Amino acid sequence: MATAELKKGDVKDIGLADAGKRKIEWAQQQMPVLESIRKRFLKEQPLKGLRVSACLHVTSETANLMIALRDGGADAVLCASNPLSTQDEVAASLNRDYNIPTFAIKGEDNETYYTHLRAALDHKPQFTMDDGADLVTMLLTKRTDLVPHVIAGTEETTTGVIRLRAMAKDGTLKYPIVAVNDAMTKHFFDNRYGTGQSTIDGVIRATNVLIAGLKVVVAGYGWCGRGVAMRAKGLGADVIVTEIDPVKGIEAVMDGFRVMPMEQAVKEGDIYITVTGNKSVIRGEHFEKMKAGAIVCNSGHFNVEIDIPALEKMSSGKREVRPLVDEYTLKGDRKVYLLGEGRLVNLATAEGHPASVMDMSFANQALSAEYLRANYKTLKPQVYVVPEHLDKEIARLKLESMGHHLDKLTPEQEHYLASWQEGT
Repeated sequence: MATAELKKGDVKDIGLADAGKRKIEWAQQQMPVLESIRKRFLKEQPLKGLRVSACLHVTSETANLMIALRDGGADAVLCASNPLSTQDEVAASLNRDYNIPTFAIKGEDNETYYTHLRAALDHKPQFTMDDGADLVTMLLTKRTDLVPHVIAGTEETTTGVIRLRAMAKDGTLKYPIVAVNDAMTKHFFDNRYGTGQSTIDGVIRATNVLIAGLKVVVAGYGWCGRGVAMRAKGLGADVIVTEIDPVKGIEAVMDGFRVMPMEQAVKEGDIYITVTGNKSVIRGEHFEKMKAGAIVCNSGHFNVEIDIPALEKMSSGKREVRPLVDEYTLKGDRKVYLLGEGRLVNLATAEGHPASVMDMSFANQALSAEYLRANYKTLKPQVYVVPEHLDKEIARLKLESMGHHLDKLTPEQEHYLASWQEGT
């Protein structure tokens, strides 16, 4: 837990701060869009005095977002949105070097996780920044006394957006929230290229298996599933996709993958990766049919996509064979391997998304916070998309930072697109 010299926040070891600061600075070099926003924020102070409670994966990329919010005038605190996603050295540096109270310890138990959520809410936020909607859920159910002070919030991931839309539908949501996840510069890139690369990275770091020649089953063909399937195929895997949506299913087929139900896929797969946002995607009846040595992991936000209680119940033995690789012994001495306790494998056993793609995601967070601070009075307690002009501005800035530039319409072309008279 926190050392005696740490006055605020709760981290594993404040002595890790030097390493964390270097890691934060390394990520900053690869986040030019967010850096340009931070510099503008520093001059304009659009978030001056705004109390922000953020519940996000505590990584070097997140640290740069928090620094941008602070430099924009926000009074911000941070807690972890997942027990296994924290980079302890980054949490230490945020506390010591950047004066941003951070409550996060990698591997924290559920009790500590919720203690940290409560600590973030003790900040009495006017603005919430969530990843998975755990903070908002606690606020709206356990700390209703704080709700009148909250003006708005943002949500980072698909799972959280689903929860928030359900809240809005039944009238539980009490303030406007922007679904950062639904910005084109977020889900097109963060989910596809970020999740795609970092998930495969997590599998390889955890197991050191050769992907080439294996059969990889990807459950779900949303933007994350597309990315995972693409990267697995690129490494030489035979990729099988499971889906419930016929449009996504036919898209997967057109992209070159086989599509089949999970009950059929489990007879073939060597590696299973869930990215659906739903629960019990891989269940007891599936474990019963898996081949010996199957590797199972999840890259969706919560650890419910794999029915771990069912796996525990049907196993005669369990041991950790590598860090965050649990071996379960099933009937007939058949072994199945679970990575990262079923939590986000890209953060549990790797480092999450590369900084260059989080540059766009966190630029959306920063600009959405600015937008909501200026416009919350005109918004209802609903879930909103990122304004299109902000989304496109982020894309333009990212293109320019990469050395690419767009073409422009000529006056004649603009006139043609705005008229209807000219035809064949």
